[in-house]
Amino acid sequence: MQTDNKGQHWRQRLLQGSLIQQILIGLAAGIVLAIVSKPAAHAVGILGTLFVSALKGVAPLLVLMLVMASIASHQPGQKTSVRHVVILYLLSTFCAAVVAVVMSNLMPQYLMLKSVSQQVTPPSGILDVVQRLLMNMVVNPVSALLEANYIGILVWAVGLGLAFRHASTTTRTVLKDASLAVTWLVRVVIRCAPLGIFGLVASVLADTGFHILWGYAHLLALLLGCMLLMALVCNPILVYWKIRRNPYPLVFTCLRESGVTAFFTRSSAANIPVNLALAKKLNLDEDTYSVSIPLGANISMAGAAITITTLTLAAVNTLGIHIDLPTSILLSVVAAVCACGCSGIAGGSLLLVPVACNMFGIPNDIAMQVVAIGFIISVLQDSSETALNSSADILFTAAACLGAERKQQQAETSH
Repeated sequence: MQTDNKGQHWRQRLLQGSLIQQILIGLAAGIVLAIVSKPAAHAVGILGTLFVSALKGVAPLLVLMLVMASIASHQPGQKTSVRHVVILYLLSTFCAAVVAVVMSNLMPQYLMLKSVSQQVTPPSGILDVVQRLLMNMVVNPVSALLEANYIGILVWAVGLGLAFRHASTTTRTVLKDASLAVTWLVRVVIRCAPLGIFGLVASVLADTGFHILWGYAHLLALLLGCMLLMALVCNPILVYWKIRRNPYPLVFTCLRESGVTAFFTRSSAANIPVNLALAKKLNLDEDTYSVSIPLGANISMAGAAITITTLTLAAVNTLGIHIDLPTSILLSVVAAVCACGCSGIAGGSLLLVPVACNMFGIPNDIAMQVVAIGFIISVLQDSSETALNSSADILFTAAACLGAERKQQQAETSH
């Protein structure tokens, strides 16, 4: 009996322990093994292959269920009470994707991928991309799932979600439960990330050498730089547009009291109570923040838009695919839409990278390698992404409330 209790305690610590610490341990162990024994490093590469394959298998189902259940459970009129906040959320998310496009063009990133010799037909321009999108949108839903056609999956998920909005409450509850079940399954796969990263890092370093770590550092620096630019430049501009005064005292307050907590929890949903408490402390309108804060945890996803766009463009550069300005703008729109439907789990934005890669005809096998690289740098990337997302929730809620107060005071003064 005592042995069973010890086994249960060990499994509980493994499943509920800090994923960040476990990923760091896996990363360090992979580096050490690549130094000590290259044959052993090649042997444990199977762990990385299994991890990528598991991601590849569960990601299409996650996108379908998450989007379909979210749309089906949406209540008509829900957004009207917080219209200005939602506009700020969406503008920030789109601006984040544009920032990532601009910075990725200024500092292009290249990844070390396997099987990059696989034939990829690059789009010739915006018309080719649009045609590819339209053709992928009308495929059979079963084929879309089997072939990991994420554009088709997204369209069918939206269509079915709209149809299920007219279904009974019981049916919509079942859809929500199914979505939670798939999310739980994804959590299980992601808990295996330390082992997968251990195998990936060990085998890749044994094959390519340690210079690849410098490439990962460059990619991480670009991601963090884009997020800082959003937090300290773009978001304050949007806030000033609403409140018409120095936005930085409010920006720093939200980053300090919400962003720092979110950095360590790595979950916008888990940070909702912190944001609600801060909204009450700032004396904001309760009717607004009680709706906008939970809503922002799902659609205010500037950090996710940066991650999706940057990793997609890194894959595009690696494969030698040239994209023009209109295509870049279209990528920003797709990345922003994907980010708004991002899963609330740690690393959820990474699983939507294949949706954007699908625009350029990048095979799912290669896209999932990009996702795996994202998990390697996720120790800092995902924490910073969550900090940006969650702090923006309370920031834009406060901006909208203060902006409404300013307009009311102006109206009273004019009368």
